[in-house]
Amino acid sequence: MPKMSYIRECKSCRGTGIYKGFAEGEGVGVVCCDCRGSGKEIIVDNYTEFTGKKQRRDIDIVFQSNCGIGLGKTSNGGISYKEWFKNSTFPIGTENRQNTCPAWWYQSADSNKKPNWNECGLVDMFKNCKCFKIKEKCWDKFDKEHKK
Repeated sequence: MPKMSYIRECKSCRGTGIYKGFAEGEGVGVVCCDCRGSGKEIIVDNYTEFTGKKQRRDIDIVFQSNCGIGLGKTSNGGISYKEWFKNSTFPIGTENRQNTCPAWWYQSADSNKKPNWNECGLVDMFKNCKCFKIKEKCWDKFDKEHKK
């Protein structure tokens, strides 16, 4: 197994060797326990060299993203694993439209496509948006904008 090692600035003390957190009062620091005061970390990574994308035999359906909703084989949207393995693209219409709106889906799937419409009335969660109950109309508008 190949091994790679490098030295980097200690993340805990930012290379100073001294840590100061909420428990250390004004003007007080402690020797950083991560780097033991050296200011550096030696990182050793044993890795498997990439030889190409490997296939999985336990997956039938692939979704572009998950918005925190339980997904199953009968969930709306997604593409077949074979199709995804072949080209890794998700055409418009493969979103989980029954459970999400365009803003919710594309916030995590592809932020460049996330709509920023005036009618989006987000309060604290997408499900609380004033338009969520009629999200089909939002998907229709999204499809027209993206010429489905």
